[in-house]
Amino acid sequence: MLAKRIIPCLDVKNGRNVRGVKFSADRDAGDPVELATRYDRERADELVFYDITASADGRAIVMDLVTEVSERVFIPLTVGGGIRTFDDIRQILKGGADKVSINSAAVHDPEIINQGAESFGSQCIVGAIDALRCPDAPADAPSWQIYINGGRTATGIDAVEWVQELVDRGAGELVLNSIDADGTREGYDIELNRAVAERTEVPIVASGGCGSDEHIYEVLTDGKASAALAASIFHFGDYAIPDVKRFLKERDVLVRE
Repeated sequence: MLAKRIIPCLDVKNGRNVRGVKFSADRDAGDPVELATRYDRERADELVFYDITASADGRAIVMDLVTEVSERVFIPLTVGGGIRTFDDIRQILKGGADKVSINSAAVHDPEIINQGAESFGSQCIVGAIDALRCPDAPADAPSWQIYINGGRTATGIDAVEWVQELVDRGAGELVLNSIDADGTREGYDIELNRAVAERTEVPIVASGGCGSDEHIYEVLTDGKASAALAASIFHFGDYAIPDVKRFLKERDVLVRE
């Protein structure tokens, strides 16, 4: 059995780490380089860096900041935001990232997943999904729709079906973010994560809604996620990563020391 992973997330806007509710990104949460250094010191399993307005602004990711973060950490680094072309993937990996997270670009041009996986290996290509629960779906058969451009644009694409296409095209991992839960600190969307995890064998990184170590435990067990992404609970000092790992270990969840 593979160890479950705890992954802090940096949502970067205008050079600062920010947090909000349901993609509002209206609260300053610190300097991304300083936070990255702290998470490396706390032995996070990985780190995710998202330039959250790059796609919506139609600009490239802030590579100088990505490179600065990559030079400070020795844990695996996933980078996303503003990726539109195969060359963008190459530049981000060249700049120090271990994985590239692709969201909007995959919807516009799904072949980018194939190209990235064929050139750099599936382990470097992460399919990122921003999903919103469909309000008219029956309670016993929930469904979710894919949104792009930082959660701003509906696509009409079913999330679970899209997951299968991303994996078939070569994505080696999926970051599954619930727009409904994002920033609420009321818990992950367990049904969403479980539905996707039961559809595919690639690792699922749960994202959106974490407010406690109990929420992490729930999504790694009931939600069947391989990893838990969290932001606010770590950024503002409510929890430290070693404490969360100890909590999980005491409940028989396999984690890296």
